[in-house]
Amino acid sequence: MSDAPGAESTRLDRWLWCARLFRTRALAAAACRSGHVRINGTHAKAASTVRVGDEIRVRGDGRERIVVVAQVIVKRVGAGPAAECYVDHTPPPPAPEETPGVPIRDRGAGRPTKRERRLLEQLRGR
Repeated sequence: MSDAPGAESTRLDRWLWCARLFRTRALAAAACRSGHVRINGTHAKAASTVRVGDEIRVRGDGRERIVVVAQVIVKRVGAGPAAECYVDHTPPPPAPEETPGVPIRDRGAGRPTKRERRLLEQLRGR
């Protein structure tokens, strides 16, 4: 898989892009800068090294992906081989019945009153 013989580690942003967890390397680096990526429980910079066995947690799209590095790659590959480079431990998303629905206000009802806003926040658990 890797072009570099004996590649034991690579940059985090590069591995995230090669394993197809992000569409571009710039997006992977931006997620690292924003603090949305952790390696083995600690916040990671884009230049952090990734080795086999590292646990990577990526927060995005309202959920967290948990992957364990199975193979270090340095070149972007197809979706099939890329999926073999990590073991996905991400919990399944909650069922649609379990997620609370978005309250819908009647058109033209204006902004919520203070009482309605407090009820909405209570419903959302804030």
